[in-house]
Amino acid sequence: MGDWLKSYRSELIALFKPPKQRLPSYSTIRRVLLTLDYADYSAALARFLGIEPLPGETLAVNGKVLRGSYQLETDNPDSPPHPAIMLVRAYLVERGLILEPDQVERKTNEIKALPAFIEQLALQGVVIAFDAISTPKKLSADY
Repeated sequence: MGDWLKSYRSELIALFKPPKQRLPSYSTIRRVLLTLDYADYSAALARFLGIEPLPGETLAVNGKVLRGSYQLETDNPDSPPHPAIMLVRAYLVERGLILEPDQVERKTNEIKALPAFIEQLALQGVVIAFDAISTPKKLSADY
């Protein structure tokens, strides 16, 4: 983030016209971003950029575990030990865009999280493609 600020300093100053011609520091931007509600921010950004699947487009849905996202240490007062974070995400094939991922609850898995994720997207006329692990007979019969 700091490198990005340095790289686009003149363009950002011209765009935002900050007082004293100074940009906020990396630490200030980080503090602000940590207070944002990720779901609201992501939805607003998707609306702003016009990222919404159109009828006939293909949406590839898949689950991924974020490597290194687990924490085993028990002596950290700021963060309790937790298993790895699993996300379900959707990829808009025709435009090469990844839609907002959804975090899978701790005591479940990708297969159980997919129906709720698809309902949350509330799409009509979009072709949804799954990988092999996500298509057990019971799930594919429901949709």
